[in-house]
Amino acid sequence: MIYDSPLVSGRLLQRYKRFLADVRLDDGREVTAHCANTGSMLHCAEPGSRVWLRDSADPKRKLRYSWEWVEVAGRWRACINTARPNQLVQEALQQGLAGHGPLASLTLGYQLQREPKVEDGRLDFRLHSHADQPDIWVEVKSVTLLNDLSAVQPGLGRFPDAVTARGLKHLQRLIATVAGGERALLLFCVPHEGINRVQAAADIDPAYARALAQAAAAGVEVLAFGVDFAHADQQAGMTLSQPLPVVIE
Repeated sequence: MIYDSPLVSGRLLQRYKRFLADVRLDDGREVTAHCANTGSMLHCAEPGSRVWLRDSADPKRKLRYSWEWVEVAGRWRACINTARPNQLVQEALQQGLAGHGPLASLTLGYQLQREPKVEDGRLDFRLHSHADQPDIWVEVKSVTLLNDLSAVQPGLGRFPDAVTARGLKHLQRLIATVAGGERALLLFCVPHEGINRVQAAADIDPAYARALAQAAAAGVEVLAFGVDFAHADQQAGMTLSQPLPVVIE
């Protein structure tokens, strides 16, 4: 995905009320940006961190700027806008339908449906085949929690960063889908340059960690993919890239 305008950089002053962030831009102006992230953003909302905002340039918007990226520990870029992983995965799925990109082996020969209905809600995507193949139901989760910034071997990303009843419900839906004879895929999108493997955060949400292990045992396919960042004065973007290992206990 390519942003429709260059990102504006600055320093985070504070994140508050979950959806608001005060930022001092590089030109000295202080602005309030929308924060599209309902999680705790552990390690991703430290005051003083370098951040990048999207400027909508829309006078009708209450908040002109949207917070997109943060530099974690002065080393790694991470995307904190939780709408972006679904966009990245959708882009990769669409490329895969034509036989290109990191998800081509999964999607070739299927048709893509966004936000398909299930019995008690929706999942993110459905891959439908006209051939004698089971449909594939896909749920996407964004991983931005780097476990230990001071670790000798850093790189362990964990999900979730806060208790997630919604995420637990999604796992239960995926398990039910497999029980019904179709395929189900939980895809961890990792828009964080410092993460090279993924694991459930059992200390934060033990119920989710247990359910993830149960889902994997039931036949839910669990994958993770990293994200490549591209940022220049005139263009910024992200691309779903290499697969990452998922540790399931």
